[in-house]
Amino acid sequence: MSNETIKYVATIFPIDAEVLKADPKSRRTGSIIKEFSLNTSTHGIPGIARSQSIQNRIFWCISTLIFTGVMIFFITQSIREYFEYPSQTSVSIAVGWPQAFPAVTICNYSPLRYDRFIGPFLNYTNTLNLTNTTDTTNFTFAQSLYINDFLVYKLNQATRMVALVRDNVQFPYIEMAGMYLAPGRHHKFSYSKKSNVFLPAPYTTCNDKPNLGMQIMFDQYQGADYAHTQYHCYGVCIQAYTYQKCGCGHPFRWAIRSVVLPGTDKAINISFCDINNPCYTDAAAELMSTRSIWTTYCSDCIQECSTSDFMIKSSSLLAPPQFLMNDIKRFVESSKIPLPSNWSTSWVSEIQYNYVSLEVAYETSRTEIYTEEATLSPVGVLSNVGGQTGLWIGISFLSLMEIAEMIYRLIRYQCHKLRKTLRKRHTTQQINE
Repeated sequence: MSNETIKYVATIFPIDAEVLKADPKSRRTGSIIKEFSLNTSTHGIPGIARSQSIQNRIFWCISTLIFTGVMIFFITQSIREYFEYPSQTSVSIAVGWPQAFPAVTICNYSPLRYDRFIGPFLNYTNTLNLTNTTDTTNFTFAQSLYINDFLVYKLNQATRMVALVRDNVQFPYIEMAGMYLAPGRHHKFSYSKKSNVFLPAPYTTCNDKPNLGMQIMFDQYQGADYAHTQYHCYGVCIQAYTYQKCGCGHPFRWAIRSVVLPGTDKAINISFCDINNPCYTDAAAELMSTRSIWTTYCSDCIQECSTSDFMIKSSSLLAPPQFLMNDIKRFVESSKIPLPSNWSTSWVSEIQYNYVSLEVAYETSRTEIYTEEATLSPVGVLSNVGGQTGLWIGISFLSLMEIAEMIYRLIRYQCHKLRKTLRKRHTTQQINE
């Protein structure tokens, strides 16, 4: 009964109007849903519920379905974009003082002392009838071709030093990033530091932990704590495949004296191939040109998660100055450095030809930090979803609470109805008994 009918009956008969009102718990399912539809904050549904004509109701139904579909499309796009794991790079400046000094690696770029090499070398080539000369002043290109048979490393066609400024946890790859230092000059390296930080999986496949083969190589350098580097990982896997194919290692990769074959955790000490054996070059070419072999041996050679690079500005001037020549001469003569036979007459040119000075200093205390960051975070996805639902159909978290309330009331109504039915059945059974 409506409220007006209840009031009319109560005025004729002496009955309390509250008794005639229906129990709120017994409201029907339709009335609960209609009450929700009329009062919800979600757009579109109230328009459907209060429509007085079929045409108006159809209009609101179509509008609600269209905008709900558009909302679902944009929400799906936002979620798909998140699972593509996009990233961006931010640049920041950090000022550090005092700043940790980098590692400096210096190597002699010419492995031969000509005055001590030429005599034994000519004896070797003359004995094998490769040459027939005793001339120690002229060295021809044809003679240089036999040096690899005489030594285990190749001739570098220059006389100089090579230097590398690197991070303390970075294994030096001086053959790739070294800078040449010409003799007879004072060189200055002014450096500034740049750091790169990459996101871990699933954004990238980076790694900072060296594999077993790399760790065995690093363990040869006591006291050093080197991190994973992609370049040296390539060298380790190439050496492993070379040993697997040739039974010996690449002779120019002399730092890698032990290998770990794929699928094992046992280190194998290896010998190096003869330098004239073409197997090691063929093995390296085969590895780098065959995807299946590369995947088997070099699958864990991925980029580092963090790196530190030093930007070098190099300058130099002539050295040593004339007033230091006698001091350098006395120092050389008092040291254990082997002197050439004509030192007494050629010491000035020998010093100028072999003197190299290097100064390494920081240019600035600022460090550029390039950090990879997620473009879309879980909070960003939630914000996008909330923006889309609010824009198209006006749903918020409170709207979800309204839906939860309606579901609760429907469940409560069904429970109340079920209890009432059971009670009525129980009463009927008692009467029949």
